Amino acid sequence: MKVLAAMSGGVDSAVAAARAHEAGHDVTGVHLALSRNPASYRSGARGCCTIEDSNDARRAADVIGIPFYVWDLSERFHEDVVEDFMDEYAAGRTPNPCLRCNEKIKFAAVLDRALALGFDAVATGHYALLRDGDDGLVEMHRSVDAGKDQSYVLGVLDQHQLRHSLFPLGDTPKVQVREEAARRGLLVADKPDSHDICFVADGDNAGWLREKLGERAPNHGGAIVDDETGEELGRHDGTYGYTIGQRKGLRIGTPAPDGKPRFVLDIEPVEGTVRVGPRERLAVHGLEGIRPRWCGTVPAPGSWSDCTVQLRAHGDEHRARLRVHEGGESVSVDLLDAAYGIAPGQAVVVYDGSRVVGSATIASTDRSPAGSAR
Repeated sequence: MKVLAAMSGGVDSAVAAARAHEAGHDVTGVHLALSRNPASYRSGARGCCTIEDSNDARRAADVIGIPFYVWDLSERFHEDVVEDFMDEYAAGRTPNPCLRCNEKIKFAAVLDRALALGFDAVATGHYALLRDGDDGLVEMHRSVDAGKDQSYVLGVLDQHQLRHSLFPLGDTPKVQVREEAARRGLLVADKPDSHDICFVADGDNAGWLREKLGERAPNHGGAIVDDETGEELGRHDGTYGYTIGQRKGLRIGTPAPDGKPRFVLDIEPVEGTVRVGPRERLAVHGLEGIRPRWCGTVPAPGSWSDCTVQLRAHGDEHRARLRVHEGGESVSVDLLDAAYGIAPGQAVVVYDGSRVVGSATIASTDRSPAGSAR
């Protein structure tokens, strides 16, 4: 089988490519150049899109003994991931750019080009498992390494994409992957994992958004108010610097009467208002999701089904019930255990045991304990 191995420059993708090659596949390595100005993205060991990372990927391909190329997808990445990130924050929502990159870049633009060039599959270093289901479909399951499981950010993949994907690391704990990399002579064996958002150079999301959005935001500044009393507690430079559930960096001079910390409860970008209050008012009991994407068979619309859901990368798993609305364009999720700090724009990924059923973008949340009465 002809396999295109996406090599980010990290240890995971290097070992994934090596395993695919060792399994007898005809493997070609490719590094995705995602930055229009590589120096503006994360540097050192914390990135995944820099010139340094490209060089690390090339050296790994040389050790493995496979051809290596660099594909420039910077314009597509900027339009589909970076611009989407800015637009979502400007609208008061909280996006997940890694999930969007998987959906639009790695398993869409890259996979489409790979298939057009005659490749059969794309291999990546993601931690997830693929299995053949009894119904003939390819199932995606959680990785055996729960701490590194990345099925949440892969929950946007459909059956076509899964049939042309390889995740060689899903059955291996991360510590063993590093040990294997060292045995193979890969210099990235001890390279630290990348963290945060690759295109935010210093990790300061709010500062980056302030610089990039500026006057593009609907309301550049506004009030921070107590959600219960309506009292103005402070001012902010832009709602895009806040996300629901945020506690630190609120710049509130007046402490709460009970002395407990306040959290961001709601964001109103048009009015420019950020509403804050106690943590218990963040409890979410249900949510509405739009633009669902299913990894396999689409759940039957109309009826409720038991499931579990994950609401953020590496977040807790929650017992839930799922209902697909007629027409299949939206879903409702009732949470049997309340979740906290859940924001529109995030993804809800649905599981049946360890199997990923699909995902949807959270459009709204219900903080009423009677959410199951919808």
